[in-house]
Amino acid sequence: MLFRQLFDLESSTYTYLLASRAGGEALLIDPVKEHADEYLELIAELELRLVMAVDTHTHADHITALGDLRAATRCVTWMGERTKAECVSAQFRDGETIGCDGVKLRALYTPGHTDESFSLVMDDRVFTGDALLIRGTGRTDFQNGDSYAAYDSLFNKLLKLPDEMLVYPGHDYKGWTVSTIGEERRHNPRLQVKSAEEYAAMMAKLKLPDPKQMDVAIPANLRCGRA
Repeated sequence: MLFRQLFDLESSTYTYLLASRAGGEALLIDPVKEHADEYLELIAELELRLVMAVDTHTHADHITALGDLRAATRCVTWMGERTKAECVSAQFRDGETIGCDGVKLRALYTPGHTDESFSLVMDDRVFTGDALLIRGTGRTDFQNGDSYAAYDSLFNKLLKLPDEMLVYPGHDYKGWTVSTIGEERRHNPRLQVKSAEEYAAMMAKLKLPDPKQMDVAIPANLRCGRA
């Protein structure tokens, strides 16, 4: 499989490019608007054809490239069925498999960071968006976030995946690039709680500032990043 992990320095966002073979069809997960031309250049260099672009949820810290990529390539743009972004080409449901040319992703509904967040599961890896980060978890204090829903998503869904499964998050702020389910189970400080109530109390104490681009990013992303 051809796999690239791409990074936006401004928002510490990871974007993932996947294709089963050189010269084949490709998909992007969580693309950032400012890098749309770079993605297209890389895809051309690798002799790929972009047929799908996916957002795991409505982002608050950057503007999505879904609309720009669809305009440039006629790719299908996807989000989960609970999204309010009516601009997407299609929506997937919990448990549904989407993908292209040998790349298959199973949609796993993992709300908590937002009420429409999904993770995307492959045989050996999971793209967790903001639900599960490396040594952290997504905040739950805006966009209908819910700490109790996040606890359920983490402990009853993501941590039920095999320990050896690779974890590729939507963000990282320390330079970490990949982890595993087992590693996060053992060493992620936010996963050492004993109950949903304890997790909710911990998250309530964070008092994080709003993302810098939130007031611009959320309305833009409900339009797939296009004016």
